[in-house]
Amino acid sequence: MHDFAVIGGGIVGLSTARALLRRHPGAGVVVLEKEGSWARHQTGHNSGVIHSGVYYKPGSLKARFCREGASALVEYCRQHGIAHEICGKVIVATERREVPLLENLHERGRENGLAVEKIGPGELGEIEPHAAGVAALRVPETGIVDYVGVARAFADEIAEAGGELRAGTRVTGISERDGAVEIGTSRGTVRARTLVNCAGLYSDQIAAMSGVAPPAKIVPFRGEYYELARERRSLVRGLIYPVPNPAFPFLGVHFTRMVEGGVEAGPNAVLGLAREGYRKTDVNPQELAEILGYGAFWRLAAKNWWTGAGEVFRSLSKGAFVRSLRKLVPEVREGDLVPAEAGVRAQALKADGSLVDDFLIVEGERSVHVLNAPSPAATACLPIGESVAERAAEKATKRPTGRRS
Repeated sequence: MHDFAVIGGGIVGLSTARALLRRHPGAGVVVLEKEGSWARHQTGHNSGVIHSGVYYKPGSLKARFCREGASALVEYCRQHGIAHEICGKVIVATERREVPLLENLHERGRENGLAVEKIGPGELGEIEPHAAGVAALRVPETGIVDYVGVARAFADEIAEAGGELRAGTRVTGISERDGAVEIGTSRGTVRARTLVNCAGLYSDQIAAMSGVAPPAKIVPFRGEYYELARERRSLVRGLIYPVPNPAFPFLGVHFTRMVEGGVEAGPNAVLGLAREGYRKTDVNPQELAEILGYGAFWRLAAKNWWTGAGEVFRSLSKGAFVRSLRKLVPEVREGDLVPAEAGVRAQALKADGSLVDDFLIVEGERSVHVLNAPSPAATACLPIGESVAERAAEKATKRPTGRRS
């Protein structure tokens, strides 16, 4: 019998297991991950940005956890020798009609306690000589980091504290019996007093498997990237973002310098034809049928068909992708870009067709489920882990009594 079983070996699941062991030294904590190693999905396929929190509604979990998480993450990286840099970013209005939205972002950033600064074209040119815009915001708190390195450090801490790490272990069924949760896996049954679901792209299915009706369904969105050719990396010094569409949760294609020196360009946001559909040709008929059979998806599509069509066009046309990038950096040409690995965002969609805008954590009788934790979840992984661990500890029927009983 374990005290806690955590499903999902991404950065949020590992952070939660780490937090449980720090709160309850000697507790029986096991992490179950279907892949053969850690951080294989959202954690390992994002652009590595330490977000500042400028975009998020003041008072929301995203705003609070992102702000707390960014400073905690930087300190953690310093302590553990993980590659990171606070390089700042600029959010650029490329047209006059975007200036009011930029002003709103400035106010929101201020409300969230950030040192956001309004700058003009001249100052923008000093920060990013190849960027173009009529106005911009400078966000000095933004940075870049090796999130896979952070996840591996969490896993090392869990092992050192006596936790069990079971990679290559797929969950096949969940039931409650005799005061415990029984988790059927590809490698046998695991029993625990409390279940923690951090399964990302499959979090809604794990919740349903455990008897909790999820208030939203995960819809996968693939984000496709290019990378600047080595000889053209000098076009971007740090991070260059557009003004986002406030009606859509995605930030638009942008430029991100990475800790290893490369520069990513993207992502777009297109419907994934499989929950782990990293390539255009990846199709899972059963998962696609579930999405297309979900009425909320069609309500979302009806409200955002024009934006969605533009994203699909950018996916199919490199030229269209480049034209979007050239609004920010006019010198970019098609030949400057080489394809890079795509990512998939697990986005929760409510029955009314609205996208869940904040982190979403729900509870069962003996379980806690993280049902929406897209960006900035990696930035906020430490406070999210602490919050989920606190809820999980409250669910335990009695205090942890040791690794095994």
